[in-house]
Amino acid sequence: MMNAVKLVETKDLGIHFGGLKAVQGVNFSLNQGELRCLIGPNGAGKTTFFRLLTGVHKPSVGSVTINGTTIKGLQTHQIANLGVGIKTQIPSLFDNLTVRENLWLSARKRNARAEADRIADGVLETIRLAHAAKTEVAKLAHPKLILLDEPAAGMTGHERERTAELIRDINRTCAMIVVEHDMEFIKMIAKTVTVFNRGEVLMEDAVDKVLSDQRVKDVYLGKQIGGVTL
Repeated sequence: MMNAVKLVETKDLGIHFGGLKAVQGVNFSLNQGELRCLIGPNGAGKTTFFRLLTGVHKPSVGSVTINGTTIKGLQTHQIANLGVGIKTQIPSLFDNLTVRENLWLSARKRNARAEADRIADGVLETIRLAHAAKTEVAKLAHPKLILLDEPAAGMTGHERERTAELIRDINRTCAMIVVEHDMEFIKMIAKTVTVFNRGEVLMEDAVDKVLSDQRVKDVYLGKQIGGVTL
């Protein structure tokens, strides 16, 4: 049997904001094609961890390796070029329109035509995609890793099921890390869950074992998460 190939690996990863250790000593790995869910109470360090993976925050200690490349010193767009994409929700893109047309339509919702032009061009320059402005979205290279931050937030039951189906479909072609509080939704999509608490990894195991673990129950103080009582 061939060994699984690691797509993401962090070693003793940490970041300090003054005296606050937002993330500390995180050793995490994700294999190619894997889907992992991250959970934890508010302030546990999940979003900060995402920002460390994408280069938005620079680690105070430790390292991040993505697809065999250590990202120390890389800018966010260089990390994105390694095949990393982050989304706060499942996007609605028009595959038959160009990159610029998609950006322009989004900007036009709240701005006049000329201002939408300025915003679209500005975003293209910021994310270093001016060269792909006229490329249809469907023809863009697909990422190797997608990071999703609470994709099921505010959704109805039907929308949640449809989103879970979409995520499973996307996971057929790339690895994913999903931050989510809705445990029923997590059970729909993940086999393994990593639990963050106070900037550290509390535990990592199968969904059912995580739900029944007393340490996780203590972290959540017996409250309901997404309809599941821990």
